[in-house]
Amino acid sequence: MRSNIVSEAGLPTRISQWWGAVPFITSSVVIVCGFIYLVCLLIGYDSFTEICFLPSAVVSQFQVYRIYTAIIFHGSLLHVLFNMLAFVPLGSELERIMGSLRLLHLVVLLATTNAILHLLIAFVVAYNPLQPYPLFINECAIGFSGIVFSMIVIETNLSGVQSRSVFGLFNVPAKWYAWILLVVFQILMTNVSLLGHLCGILSGFAYTYGLFNFLLAGSSFYSSIESSSFLSACVRRPRYIMCTGGSPSSYLPTHSNTNTTSSGWASGGILQNLSSLMPQRETADQDSQRFPGQGRTLGSARTQAASDSDLSLQARLLDDHLSEGRQSTADNVGSARAVAETPTPNQISGSFDEMVEKLVTIGFEKTQAEVALAAADGDPNLAVEILMSQME
Repeated sequence: MRSNIVSEAGLPTRISQWWGAVPFITSSVVIVCGFIYLVCLLIGYDSFTEICFLPSAVVSQFQVYRIYTAIIFHGSLLHVLFNMLAFVPLGSELERIMGSLRLLHLVVLLATTNAILHLLIAFVVAYNPLQPYPLFINECAIGFSGIVFSMIVIETNLSGVQSRSVFGLFNVPAKWYAWILLVVFQILMTNVSLLGHLCGILSGFAYTYGLFNFLLAGSSFYSSIESSSFLSACVRRPRYIMCTGGSPSSYLPTHSNTNTTSSGWASGGILQNLSSLMPQRETADQDSQRFPGQGRTLGSARTQAASDSDLSLQARLLDDHLSEGRQSTADNVGSARAVAETPTPNQISGSFDEMVEKLVTIGFEKTQAEVALAAADGDPNLAVEILMSQME
């Protein structure tokens, strides 16, 4: 009996912890969609034809606002719950990688490109000379599922997995996952928008293939916005992820640069400073090693830097080794010199010349002996070791 009480008490805590881990933009989208549905439910608003994405109205009456109002309205409780439960894990993962502001940009970009593809396909199908089919241009579509399908494609490409589970019932190849979901939803729910989901998949693939790269800004653009005063209240939120703390890349890895190497999915931190509207080739050289295809580029750069640092390290180790050898051979001579009286300049000059002469009599060249003795701070034993190391 007591365990049940503890279990019931722990459920709100677990839900609170789960919600507390959802990043800022992802949670904001959920709150906005949920709040709008609740308001519509309370006031009895169901005139979705005024705000849905209707291709004929967008073109004939230029009602562009429908592109964005359609994604935040939902027709039923099941509709909004299913879309938001699917969006939270996808949005959270992408927001942690990209940063909050980049994810917001991505959502707006996907909403826009989905709508453009929707218009193009609807009017091509409606006015094709072979078999006109005007249904799509008069179809009213609402909901966030088009963007969810786009993110499914992006996240699947990003994860590098070979297979995905469809509702835990069976596994399908990852590259077919979004298409299988499209077919399954169309069979199970006949009132869903086939064209809306299809355009979401196409936009996701277009994004991963880098076709939208020219529409994506660089880190400096996002940083300048985040540093502005009107975003200060949002940036200070604990769940807000700065773009400098997310992906420094202006966009996620594309299909083309994912296949450039066999590294697949490299883990690590992501980032670099990019100028705005960076072309793909330059960005591919700067992308984070967190993304696929970047391990070799970063590895080669680190190898060159490591080789240079190794040379300087060897030199320092050699100096340390020579210093240790000097101390071991001279025993307490160094300590005695430290407490000795400081010699006069004439004494220093005379002593230096004498030591140079001694090194010359041993068989070293005078110029090399002077350089070695100067490098050894007048210590003849260390100078001999330096000269011997140069001869090896």
